[in-house]
Amino acid sequence: MSEAADRALMQRAIDLGRQARFWAAPNPAVGCVLARDGEVIGSGYTQPVGQAHAEVMALQSAVNAQQSTAYVTLEPCSHQGHTGPCAQALIEAGVTRVVVAIEDPNPSVSGQGIALLRAAGIAVEVGVLADQAEQHLAGFLHRMRRGWGQITLKVAASLDGRVAMATGESQWITCEASRQDVQRLRAESDLIVTGIGTVLADDCQLTLRPDQSSLSSEESERALRSPPHRMVLDSQGRTPVDARVLKGAPTTVITAPGIEMAVSITQHQLPVDQGGRIVLDEWVHYLGTRSFNSILIEAGPQLSGALIEGGWVDRLVVYQAPCLLGDTGRPMAGFAIDTLAESPKFQLEEVTRFGTDLRIMATPMAAPELPSA
Repeated sequence: MSEAADRALMQRAIDLGRQARFWAAPNPAVGCVLARDGEVIGSGYTQPVGQAHAEVMALQSAVNAQQSTAYVTLEPCSHQGHTGPCAQALIEAGVTRVVVAIEDPNPSVSGQGIALLRAAGIAVEVGVLADQAEQHLAGFLHRMRRGWGQITLKVAASLDGRVAMATGESQWITCEASRQDVQRLRAESDLIVTGIGTVLADDCQLTLRPDQSSLSSEESERALRSPPHRMVLDSQGRTPVDARVLKGAPTTVITAPGIEMAVSITQHQLPVDQGGRIVLDEWVHYLGTRSFNSILIEAGPQLSGALIEGGWVDRLVVYQAPCLLGDTGRPMAGFAIDTLAESPKFQLEEVTRFGTDLRIMATPMAAPELPSA
């Protein structure tokens, strides 16, 4: 196969993997394409946890995969989990070549699937469209490499960077098209997090509303099969027992030690700092124990600012509306700096128009390396 053909078929596998992002967690949302003589003979993507992985789905759709090439966005697994090892399934199906975008950093796999394939005489190539696959699988890859998933901070703001009026009024700064896209962002997340200030001010739900989204009916069905968990950072346990955020999908309230809430509320206690706020590094490491790949923050200025200032935000998504709220409006991030040198720096990844608004996606710029002493 030519390099161009390999890239085209891997892109098809990546596109397929996106179909799994609504329900795959804690597994990665992998896509797989089987081709023989340049013709696609099978394809599939990861099913909900405990069910078939992408490679098995592709093999089942192909019926006969002998002498074919498998294009997989992540290294086929080599261990027995809820399902059997995918590398062994490819071997038994008679696949003669496997093209992999990324080696799996999961210690249970980490090169072992590739080694198993090669030991069986199968030609394996690694790295085709690796950058694109890295972006698509970022949440899982982050969790495997550092212990917790990708943290995305979502903000709806005016042109002058305000998220609400001084009174707290904020509905609606952005247009309907932006709000529909937020529903897609929620559906692609495993966890939605907010702070107690937002709960008390807005009585937010943080639920999926497919009828108010741009999701297709099939995407909505997958998303509703596995709705995102919700979490409230509430050190003093002030979440009302009848708060809307506690209804529907599962919700965990994070409090300080010694705070006891109603038995109907799922609670987890974490240390607090001298100001009485949840210690964020303790919280982030707790996230890793819960196996969330994609974490979406929808919070007010205080929590948003603390996350940015602490360097915990992997991706910033700003829906910017063409309006001005004035200097008494609430800022998008509540922290203070004295010099430009202290300003957190981001690089733009994408700017897209949604109705009258702009959606700006940005990632933190790496801190410059200091000269050695």
